[in-house]
Amino acid sequence: MSKSIYQQFKNARAGARPTASAYIAELFDKRIDLHGDRRFADDAAIIGGIGYLGGIPTTYIGIEKGTDLQSRMDHNFGCPKPEGYRKALRLMKQAEKFHRPVVCFVDTMGAFCGVDAEERGQGEAIAENLVEMMGLRTPVISVIIGEGGSGGALGLAVADRVYMLENAVYSVIAPEGCANILWKDAQRVEEACEALHITAKDMKAFQVAETIIPEDFVHFDMMCENLKRTLVEDICHLSSMRKYDLLENRYHRYRAFGVYREE
Repeated sequence: MSKSIYQQFKNARAGARPTASAYIAELFDKRIDLHGDRRFADDAAIIGGIGYLGGIPTTYIGIEKGTDLQSRMDHNFGCPKPEGYRKALRLMKQAEKFHRPVVCFVDTMGAFCGVDAEERGQGEAIAENLVEMMGLRTPVISVIIGEGGSGGALGLAVADRVYMLENAVYSVIAPEGCANILWKDAQRVEEACEALHITAKDMKAFQVAETIIPEDFVHFDMMCENLKRTLVEDICHLSSMRKYDLLENRYHRYRAFGVYREE
């Protein structure tokens, strides 16, 4: 069995990969960070605010993992709680009100599954994001920069366009969880990676993602400059559409998932 997909999965989780805050710092000028969900707290696993993307006022939202042990603990290892998803939704609704596009950066193993998160409505918060993002009357682009794990990722990825870095992965469940459920053996994670079809190429073939972004972390500034051009081009195209057409296209994009034909 080829180990390339498993290696790609490990690359997606590698601690040296740039996190959401690094992309935001490179892509956006004159940033103003915004905090809190106005209901309970400010979840550090989700960061967001307003900045200029190539001169376009844009709302940015990212799932932040942190870069060392202390910052990872501070950001809950990139596993958002309900207040994080509600903060993200608050910023998206604000963007809709002021006609700003939204750019999301996704990198998470999944939403936090602790008792306190469940008590505050983790599933309801993610579900509300899915519903509201489907009807958001402003362009939304999501970039999977590392791992897109389960509903925790999907809560920021109902978008008009989805980009994936070439070594990023996107999955309905973490491969370890898949191996545990299917074979009662977490050691079969390599086999699970193969079975799940989690790579950027798979997602493009399934039309879950539109664009694969080449990785070049050695020249991260140049990589982000190329990403910025792609984002600005798509945002200008989406912003030129009538709101009705924007929502119709988004609806049909998701209705087409899972369609297959038997000869």
